[in-house]
Amino acid sequence: MMPSLPINQLKLQPVMSDNDLALNKSGISRFLPLLLLPVWFLLYLNLQRLTDKLVFDVFGLTAGLHLTETIRFFIFEVPKVLMLLALIIFFVGIIRTYFSPERTRKALEGKSLFTGNVMAASLGIVTPFCSCSAIPLFLGFIESGIPLGVTFSFLIAAPMINEVAVVLLFGLFGWKTALIYVTTGLAIAIIAGWVIGRLHLEKWVEPWVYELKAGAHLEDEKITFSSRVMLGFAAVKEIVGKVWIYVMIGIAVGAGVHGYVPEDFMASFMGKSAWYSVPLSVLIGIPLYSNAAGIIPIVSALIEKGAALGTALAFMMSVIGLSLPEMIILRKVLKLPLIFTFIGVVGTGIIIVGFLFNYIF
Repeated sequence: MMPSLPINQLKLQPVMSDNDLALNKSGISRFLPLLLLPVWFLLYLNLQRLTDKLVFDVFGLTAGLHLTETIRFFIFEVPKVLMLLALIIFFVGIIRTYFSPERTRKALEGKSLFTGNVMAASLGIVTPFCSCSAIPLFLGFIESGIPLGVTFSFLIAAPMINEVAVVLLFGLFGWKTALIYVTTGLAIAIIAGWVIGRLHLEKWVEPWVYELKAGAHLEDEKITFSSRVMLGFAAVKEIVGKVWIYVMIGIAVGAGVHGYVPEDFMASFMGKSAWYSVPLSVLIGIPLYSNAAGIIPIVSALIEKGAALGTALAFMMSVIGLSLPEMIILRKVLKLPLIFTFIGVVGTGIIIVGFLFNYIF
């Protein structure tokens, strides 16, 4: 499974070319966001009109045909999603410069179990770490004496609730669904971490992990706000540059579903009437190799064709939050009983969320 958010791979030094540094020193760069924002909003507000003009006037396609609707869906959704990603990642990229592994460890040290779970899950949302950071983060937390359950709350929230997922959900479903996703993902991370902590499963951590001694950690480097702004731009270039292909592939598959898959077919095994749809979707989602950028556009099309919201959210959460590659990575520091417990606790939470929202909506 591709890492949800490879922000931790960003190189803080150097992130600017000589031209960028010259632009920054001249003071012009501080006005760049102000110049780009009006252009962004102008394009975003006119995307539907521009798409229709391109599809019907330039391409001369006939409205109502399967092929026309497929192409129209793809042309509209790709720039919309990429524009939303660029805008949000820029601002989140600035926020994330205030968090580092050392600062995160310090924030979690000495906290009680449930308080630590809440803080860890909350920090997992805004800190620049993903599933590929599992081992170094796990080791760093253990070295600092952070409880095992608190560590898992962080490791669940960090990849599952990220700006790529939130932006895609907001752009494709609206703010209510995005809020549901964040709220339920946070609840799963907190409760699952708390349960794992209460089970006292430290014996299933590989012994060599506890033999490590915490070394001296470097103090966080102070960064000027203008540098943080440039790091925000660097985050946009880095992340969008890595996920755009998955966005396009996901939207292409979603466009095909949108244009050609009959609604009755999808509703038959992912609708509310199919009692097995939620657990089946979770089981299917765990081994899949994808990330938020690739899976959410597909989920959007599935819902449009009759899949229930809770079933689709459960499927999406299992793909993003319970990736098989991450479990393989964690095997280096965890024994199999703890990994299976982790999958079982989180998977159960996702299934409950799926059934709950199928019942509510």
